[in-house]
Amino acid sequence: MRTANPALNENVFSQAALDEPGVETMTVAGTANKSAILLMLVIAGAMVTWRIFFSAANMAIGAMTVMPHMWIGLIGGFIVALVTIFARRWAMFTAPLYAILEGLFLGALSSFLEAQFNGIVVQAVGLTFAIFICILLIYRTGIIKVTDNFRIGIVAATGGIALIYLVTIGMNLFGTTIPYIHSSGLIGIGFSVFVIIIATLNLVLDFDFIEHGAEMGAPKYMEWYAAFGLIVTLVWLYIEILRLLSKLRSR
Repeated sequence: MRTANPALNENVFSQAALDEPGVETMTVAGTANKSAILLMLVIAGAMVTWRIFFSAANMAIGAMTVMPHMWIGLIGGFIVALVTIFARRWAMFTAPLYAILEGLFLGALSSFLEAQFNGIVVQAVGLTFAIFICILLIYRTGIIKVTDNFRIGIVAATGGIALIYLVTIGMNLFGTTIPYIHSSGLIGIGFSVFVIIIATLNLVLDFDFIEHGAEMGAPKYMEWYAAFGLIVTLVWLYIEILRLLSKLRSR
C-alpha cells in the first residue's frame, strides 16, 4: 500500500508496531483529537502574522514587518517537517512546532492576498473545511474505494505536481517560469483545479492509512505523527485553493 503523503505510509505504521510491541496503541479518535489540536495551533500562528500585517500603518510597512516571520515559518516549518518524518518518536513535540511555524507562513501569505482581494481568505478557509468534511463523509460511507490502482494514480499525480513546482522554483532563479499554468488564464485555472482535486484525493489516502495504522496497532505516539501528516495535506489544500481564488479574482 502507498500514500502520496511522505509522512504516512504502511511501512511507517507497521515498523512502529514492531518497534513498540505491547504498548498502548494509536486510535482513530486519538488521532482526530490531536489533529484538532494541531489545527488550532496553525490558526494561532496565522493570527500572529495576520495581526502584525493589518496593524501596520500601510501595506508596504505591513509587508516589511511580516516578511521575516513568513520566512521563519516557511523555512522553519520545512526543517521541522523533515525532522518529524525521520524522527517519528519526537512527533508529540515537533508536530505542534510545525503547526505553529506553518501558521506563521500561512498568516502572512493570507494577509498579502487579503489586502489585494478582499474576502479571499474567508472563501479559502470555508472551501477548505467544506472539502475536508465532504471527503471525510464520502470516505466513511465507502463511496470512494481505496484500491491499489487508486493509490498508484494519486501517488503518480502528486509526484508529477511536485516535480512541476520544483522545476518552477529552479526556473524562477533564472528569471523565468513555466508558461500558462501559473497565470490567471484558462490553462492556469484548469491546472489549479486539477491540483486541488489531487490534494483532496490525498485526504482520502490519509484517512485510509490512519485507519490502517490503528488496525495494525501502531504505538500511541504515532497519533501525533499521523495528525502531522494530515495537517500537511490540509495546508497544501488551503494554499492551492488560495492560488485558484487569486487567479479567478485577477481575471
